[in-house]
Amino acid sequence: MKSLSVFAATIALVVAVHAEPAKVSFKGAQVETYKVASGDELKLYIFNPPGHKAAKDKRPAIVLFFGGGWNGGTPGQFEQHSRYLASRGMVAMVADYRVKSRQKTPPSACVKDGKSAVRYIRTHAKRLGIDPNRIAAGGGSAGGHVAATTGIIDGFDDEQDDKNVSSKSNALVLFNPVYDNGPNGYGHSRVVEYWETFSPAHNITKDDPPAIVFLGTKDSLIPVEAAKSFQSKMKAVGLKSDLHLYRDQPHGFFNEAKGGTEIFLDTIRKTDKFLVEVGYLKGKPTEKQVKAQSRPPAPKKKRRSKK
Repeated sequence: MKSLSVFAATIALVVAVHAEPAKVSFKGAQVETYKVASGDELKLYIFNPPGHKAAKDKRPAIVLFFGGGWNGGTPGQFEQHSRYLASRGMVAMVADYRVKSRQKTPPSACVKDGKSAVRYIRTHAKRLGIDPNRIAAGGGSAGGHVAATTGIIDGFDDEQDDKNVSSKSNALVLFNPVYDNGPNGYGHSRVVEYWETFSPAHNITKDDPPAIVFLGTKDSLIPVEAAKSFQSKMKAVGLKSDLHLYRDQPHGFFNEAKGGTEIFLDTIRKTDKFLVEVGYLKGKPTEKQVKAQSRPPAPKKKRRSKK
């Protein structure tokens, strides 16, 4: 009986440590497991362009990572962006990755997962109808950090990955990214032992990809000066680096539910323009196409006053 009790306790501990991955469902999305880690299957949710023929096409792709301070979050954050970019001809994906609240993992695990996701996409590029040399990474907040590390940071590779396949993304689309993890940057105390090789802002080299960054001037986590410094360092080594500042906007403003429809659509237009400039998209979208993914929050119902 004692051995059974010990066994039951062990199972309970495993369940507690290995929580369920993010539970999401997207209509029409193709779902694939890109990795099994910490006991969980980590998924890619793939939005294919209209008329996509994977056996013949060789399209540009983008993988987007949700924000949540390396602690939580859900792939649903970038569903709108993915559906829009798919409508413009890209294979667009949102990725789940390990976070502290679900898998009890440190920030380094988030980066390992981001690199694994890019490697998976590149490994399966032919089957998915993707150009392996045009794989962009994007994300918001901590997800922006994960995306940035795929393009800038060396190391932090998962041991189970095939290192012969590059984990380096070819373009970056970053929304208030926490890409400065130095002594005065975001999350420094959590990565203090390895921040020097973990912080994208401190590891920029001329072989890194072009980037576009969106930031609100009232962001309480990411100072404007940090964004300007990142842009200066990128340009100093000859890299394209676009920075768009939104006056008086807080952290997370790019989400339609937080910043509003007009700002959300503006970031979509600027993202589109950037991707045209780096050779991922062609032509200009129609306003109908831009607005198609808008989901403004429903107006709040007025409470009836009690007489």
